[in-house]
Amino acid sequence: MALIPATILTGFLGSGKTTLLKRVLSEAHGQKIAVIENEFGDENIDNEILVQDTKEQIIQLNNGCVCCTIREDLRTTLADLAEKKRKGELDFDRVVIETTGVADPGPVAQTFFMDDEIAESYLLDSILTLVDAKHGDQQLDSRQEARRQIGFADQIFISKTDLVDAATVDALIHRVKHMNPRAPQRKVNFGEVPISEVFDLRGFNLNAKLDIDPDFLKADAHDHDHDHDHDHEHGEDCDHPHHHAHDDDVKSFVFRSDKAFNAAKLEDFLGAVVQVYGPKMLRYKGVLNMKGTDRKVIFQGVHQMMGSDLGPKWAPGEKKTSKMVFIGIDLPRDIFLQGLEQCLA
Repeated sequence: MALIPATILTGFLGSGKTTLLKRVLSEAHGQKIAVIENEFGDENIDNEILVQDTKEQIIQLNNGCVCCTIREDLRTTLADLAEKKRKGELDFDRVVIETTGVADPGPVAQTFFMDDEIAESYLLDSILTLVDAKHGDQQLDSRQEARRQIGFADQIFISKTDLVDAATVDALIHRVKHMNPRAPQRKVNFGEVPISEVFDLRGFNLNAKLDIDPDFLKADAHDHDHDHDHDHEHGEDCDHPHHHAHDDDVKSFVFRSDKAFNAAKLEDFLGAVVQVYGPKMLRYKGVLNMKGTDRKVIFQGVHQMMGSDLGPKWAPGEKKTSKMVFIGIDLPRDIFLQGLEQCLA
C-alpha cells in the first residue's frame, strides 16, 4: 500500500491553525482527511460542525501535553488508523496532526522515525508553522516554544497581516528568515491558503523531488556563496540594523564543501554531536558527496533521530558539492563546522 502522507500543523494560540484546518477540511478537493487533534482549551475545533460538514473522522487526543504522554498515544492512533485503512474500515487519503499551541513539534515528528510500523505506513510530508503577525514578535521574545516551532518548520504561514502595518510584517519575516532560512514564508488571510500550498510539499523527506528543489540548494540572502570558512554569521554585516534587537536562540548555519566525505568518520562525528546536542538540534538535513559512491547521499534528522538515503546519481559535469543545513538552539557553530571539516576524505 502506498505511504499515507502526514502533515504536522503547529503554531501559537490564536495564530489561525483552526481556521486553516477548517478551510482545508471544507474545501472541495475530493480528498478525505483524517485529523488528529491534540489541542486543548477554547480553541478546540467544534466536533459537531466538522463531522457533519465534512464526513471526516475526527480523533481527539484530549490530554493537553504533547511532550510527555502523547507520543505513545500518537503512535497508537497512527497505527490504528493505518490498520483500519488497510482493512477498508476507514477511508482517508492523508493525516493532519494539529499540535497544541505551546507544543514542541519535535516528539511528534520523531514518532515517524522511531517506529518501524509507523515508518512503513506513513510519509511525513511536512511541518507547517503558523505565526500571528500581530503577536508574533512578542511570542518569539517570550516563549522558546514559539521559536522552536519556527526552527522545525518546512513552510511558514504568517497570518493576521491585515492587523499590522507593512513594516511590522517585514521585520517579522526578516526575523523568522534568520531563524529558519530554508522554510518558505507566505502571508495568509484568515486561513485562506490554496490546498496546493498545504499538502504534498515533500518538505520533510529529502527525496529526489526535494533534492533537485532549487530553493533548498539556493543560498538564502545572507548565505553568500563563499566557502563555509568565510560564511558570515547571519546578521553580522547585513544591512538591517533594526533587527539586531533580536538575537534569537534559534539559528541556522550551513556547511559546504567540494571535497567528499569519509562515511565512517562522518557517521562517528554526527553520532557524537547528536549525543551531546540532540535536544537542541531541531532540524538538520543535507545533500552529501560521499567517497565511494557516485550517488548523492540525502541526509536528515530531528533531535536525536537521523536517517540517510541514497539519492540520484550526480549528473555528468555537475559539481559535487556537499551542503548541510543545521537549525537549532544555540548550537556551537564552530564545533560543528570544524568537526565536519575533519570528516572529509
